[in-house]
Amino acid sequence: MPQTTQSGLRQFVRNKRLNAALSWLFVGFLVAVAIGSVVANDDLVWGGFAAIVAILTVVPAIAFREPQAMLPWEVVALASFPLVARILVTGQTIGGLTFTGRVSTYLAVAAVALIIAVELDVFTPVRMNHSFAVFFVVIATMAAAGVWAVVQWLSDLYLGTRLLLNGRPEDVVETALMWDFVAATVAGLAAGLLFEYYFRRRADSRQRLPADVVEAAEMVEPDGGESP
Repeated sequence: MPQTTQSGLRQFVRNKRLNAALSWLFVGFLVAVAIGSVVANDDLVWGGFAAIVAILTVVPAIAFREPQAMLPWEVVALASFPLVARILVTGQTIGGLTFTGRVSTYLAVAAVALIIAVELDVFTPVRMNHSFAVFFVVIATMAAAGVWAVVQWLSDLYLGTRLLLNGRPEDVVETALMWDFVAATVAGLAAGLLFEYYFRRRADSRQRLPADVVEAAEMVEPDGGESP
């Protein structure tokens, strides 16, 4: 009986159509959040983040011209979670811990790095050893955190938001920003471990793709050419 249950769960996870349908469902959610953030809340920064995640998610489907060439739905769900947390959890106290928008930021930058890593691993011939896979996600998260900080700063300067420049002394803002980078790095380490020990070893991501997409992904070189 346990073996049958495990087999059924494995078939559920590997189902190509189901994986694509769930991934597209989350893409629809991201697009709705992007539009709602801009139109209803006038929040261009988080609306832009939702749009970027949606675009990154559909890149494989567009590149291979195959609607089922989608990321594992778990990746898209994790990338959507910071937006859900920002809408539903921010300001709530759970177990004595008050969740803030900064927590969503840490999760957001790690989610972007995770998407990039999974796309490289699944849709290109790029293969990373175990330690470098974790290292890559951490570095990508740190880079995303830096870009996110610049975006917030530019938004405060030109859009009148108060994400960083909210009246605090400069040294306080700089210290908080450095701690944000530290927290984002820790989140990146968690995302890297998740990438290596789940998405690379257990999720069977390529088995959820059409055979022609897998074959094409293995033939495409990282520089955009094709192997002979």
